[in-house]
Amino acid sequence: MQNHAYVAIVTLLTLLMYFWMSLQVPAARRKCGIAAPAMTGDPLLERTIRAHYNTLEWLPIFLPALWIFAIYWSDLVAAALGLLWIVGRIIYQVGYVSAPEKRAPGFLIQFIAVILLVLGGLGRLVYVVFLTQAPVGV
Repeated sequence: MQNHAYVAIVTLLTLLMYFWMSLQVPAARRKCGIAAPAMTGDPLLERTIRAHYNTLEWLPIFLPALWIFAIYWSDLVAAALGLLWIVGRIIYQVGYVSAPEKRAPGFLIQFIAVILLVLGGLGRLVYVVFLTQAPVGV
């Protein structure tokens, strides 16, 4: 059985990063003086909420791709790409909160990491299932 400790660590780091982002929202609320449940009224709050939500929207793409790549290709490479994704999301969040036009570098970094995970995982599965005639679990 393959050990997936590196990807497990990256998965937990992803959750910690997302938790950190979630803490940025109440901090922005306090700074702007806007109490929940209001979601608008200050650009800083709106950008902070959007950066947090945008990350949530990417998690269902990133996490399965991370694990599929790790299981069918390489745990270490998947973990490295996962760390790259985390770095990209942090750069995205920090950039977006400061000014929307500063989010592009972080978006590009995390997008490249995800596309490599998705296409790498898919390519390996296609190879295993259709070209080797081996059982999928191999």
